[in-house]
Amino acid sequence: MTVSSPVQPPDAEALPLVELAQATRQAAQTLASATTADKNRAIEAIAAALEQQEAAILAANQADCDAAQRDQLAKPLYERLKLDGVKLRGAIAGVRDVAKLPDPGGTVQIHRELDTGLILKRVTCPLGVLGVIFESRPDAVMQISSLAIKSGNGLILKGGKEAVQSCTALVAAIKVGLATAGFAPAAVQLLTTRAETQALLALDEYIDLIIPRGSNAFVRFVQNNTRIPVLGHADGICHLYIDQAADLAKACAIAVDAKAAYPSACNAIETLLIHNAIAPTALPELAAALQAAGVALRGDALSRQILPALPPASEDDWATEYSALILAIKVVNSLEAAISHINTYGSRHTDAIVTEDPEAAAQFMDRVDAAGVYHNCSTRFADGFRYGFGAEVGISTQKMPPRGPVGLEGLVTYKYQVVGDGHVSATYSGKDAKPFSHQDLDLSS
Repeated sequence: MTVSSPVQPPDAEALPLVELAQATRQAAQTLASATTADKNRAIEAIAAALEQQEAAILAANQADCDAAQRDQLAKPLYERLKLDGVKLRGAIAGVRDVAKLPDPGGTVQIHRELDTGLILKRVTCPLGVLGVIFESRPDAVMQISSLAIKSGNGLILKGGKEAVQSCTALVAAIKVGLATAGFAPAAVQLLTTRAETQALLALDEYIDLIIPRGSNAFVRFVQNNTRIPVLGHADGICHLYIDQAADLAKACAIAVDAKAAYPSACNAIETLLIHNAIAPTALPELAAALQAAGVALRGDALSRQILPALPPASEDDWATEYSALILAIKVVNSLEAAISHINTYGSRHTDAIVTEDPEAAAQFMDRVDAAGVYHNCSTRFADGFRYGFGAEVGISTQKMPPRGPVGLEGLVTYKYQVVGDGHVSATYSGKDAKPFSHQDLDLSS
């Protein structure tokens, strides 16, 4: 069943931001103690509500798209904004897929006897409240909400102004689903103004993690303007290296997919490196395949000796995330030079090698400093859904975990639980100190 206008969520009245955050934290505490079955029931109710509101959601998105065209929104952002029936139904299927995933909460990671009757457990638990700020991509609302609920976290969303009507319709349906399942609709909230973004970043008392999704400038702004921990990547400068032992047919197919399949994605390549031993014969074929896919190429001096028509690449090109059908090419004289270039200019997102030499592949995957290192496949596989996470809340390029596409496991932390029977620390110190047994126990008991 579909209706022509969005339903009003049960708590649609505007709240001051601090009160809204307090309500979300309270709702998150209930979610944190919910059973897996209850959380899955809430996810199914959300999927059903989204289906019931399909017409209203698509109408809202069309209004956003019409406004975006009038405002001449950049093409990459416009492509992310569009939400048709097929894309919406696919996203709803993704919501249901999250319900099928193992519950990341309540897992016993350590079960240890410290002494007779003194037992330690380390148990996974939700982070608390997530603040997610994103540009365009209204489908992110569905992905992130389902992951937050499954992991037992509250969620405050802030979408871009270009997607306000779409996000409002989606969150309205999500709130109805939560209420239908007996959970507080305040568990998922939506902010809509620029001023609220700035205020959100100051709510370190109520928000446990900020996840920004958008341009590198936008992510850097968030990282530089909050005391709340931030999970995100500021750039998606990904590389494809064509080794001297590469299969050229594989190289062409992978290069085209990694650049042209979705050039505005953060896992699209921005630089192609090629070994000088094969560049004279391989580069013309690679360039022809890429140009046939609409890619504009630019090259370093050695590339232009082989393909004089290429515009020159500057030093800035090696550090640029184009998010468009533009690709910089550089000829390198060794695997070591390729690795050095990637570690100098890359953003630690995803980098790939094409080679039939297993030793070269092993060196590349060991020494390239990135969240994802691939052999003989496209960088476009750097995605939470494709990794089997159901969806992702974002991609992290930081060294500390979580790293890469972040799914459910990145939305939980852990706590140490110790149970004794009148034990005191003084028993285990001093000249007559009793030793600890430190005996690991069955995790399932």
